Amino acid sequence: MSHTSPSLLTVDPSALSASPLTPPVSKSDAQRALVLGHLTGAWPLPSVQAESDEDLPADVRVLRRGVEALRLPAGPVRDVDCADGGAPFRILVTQAAVTPGARVRFTGTPRLGERPHGPLFTSLRQALGSTGLTLTEGTPWPVEVHAPQDTSRVEPVFRVPGAQSSQYASSLLLGCAERFLRERRAWSVEIEGVLTSAGYMDLTVAWLRRFGFTVEQSESHYSVTAYRAPASVPSLPGDWSSLGYLVLVAWRTGGTVERAEPESAHPDQAILRLVADVGLRMVPAGAANTWRFEGEAGGELRASGKECPDLLPTLAALACVLPRPTTLTDVGILRVKESDRLEGIRTLVAAYGGTTELSAGPEGETLRIVPPEVKPSRFAIDSRGDHRLAMSAATLCVLSGVPLALTGPECVEKSFPGFWRQLARSGVRYS
Repeated sequence: MSHTSPSLLTVDPSALSASPLTPPVSKSDAQRALVLGHLTGAWPLPSVQAESDEDLPADVRVLRRGVEALRLPAGPVRDVDCADGGAPFRILVTQAAVTPGARVRFTGTPRLGERPHGPLFTSLRQALGSTGLTLTEGTPWPVEVHAPQDTSRVEPVFRVPGAQSSQYASSLLLGCAERFLRERRAWSVEIEGVLTSAGYMDLTVAWLRRFGFTVEQSESHYSVTAYRAPASVPSLPGDWSSLGYLVLVAWRTGGTVERAEPESAHPDQAILRLVADVGLRMVPAGAANTWRFEGEAGGELRASGKECPDLLPTLAALACVLPRPTTLTDVGILRVKESDRLEGIRTLVAAYGGTTELSAGPEGETLRIVPPEVKPSRFAIDSRGDHRLAMSAATLCVLSGVPLALTGPECVEKSFPGFWRQLARSGVRYS
């Protein structure tokens, strides 16, 4: 499917199939597990090796290539292309900075270069600059990191603001794990201010503990203080960000979702609570971690970008078919994603015939979504290269039965390469 030629997605209600739908492995979990597998000697990571490359999210492949570059003997500068992967880039920059003698040249897309990384770079320079770390920035590329050989004489702490992104803190905490294993002294991350999307930091802590690290934490302080190898290498769960789309498709088609672990630490597991709030019930469907969703969606939907920012485009799709307006709070964080997702959501809602109202208050920006009184005969949207906007638009197509002309559907490779195959199993047709 071409980025320049819109693909037409159509849904024939009489042809919908109650099929089992399967998400990819969680890219957020896989990225953390890959780094920890590298640090602790569990390489290559069995759960990632078990996945075919065509089903592995592009961001996971990017991070795996970066780790493989770091595992090479010290010597020439290694080139790592991070494409548009914000999390892989930020995680790999810290790992390069704490790998003795590493020399890495990072590149990426123009959009990735525009996204904010300064707080992470500043934290690394402040903590390691006196040891010989050099971190130089192009305009915006390349970013070059030359790591010191020894950091044993510096204060073992990274300080970073909590605003903008929790990925800075997660990246630095994974760096603390590397430093602990090499120096056998505690390393810490101190967060200044309120941490945005704190659930992702909780996910990082959970993975460190699964791999045998002791993490001591207070409200704004995280320390890696000990390590003991676990009895086995943890396996990877399904991706709750991807399950958000599949839950809604399965509800519409009467199908099921697989690989859905309700006890996951992933912030986007919040989809279960949010759909329950509007009247949908999760029902076991036989096999372990397989579920169906039943009920009529009629309640009021409210969600926060502080809790689950990646779910907000998915919830915007649901909002368009609910009978009552939806409120999304703390939406400002969406402006600095792979695209300006706040504008993308507003464009999607408008394309479907709904309206949005954006207001600012002391707690941040709030978006109110009002569904259309009459659904359109068709709608069109450009993904802008953003995987979540493309999949949310497709989800709205399934929920409503309204044909969708989608430009740029191939961008789903970033997180869910098999998305179109899963929709085809449910009876969705595209050309």
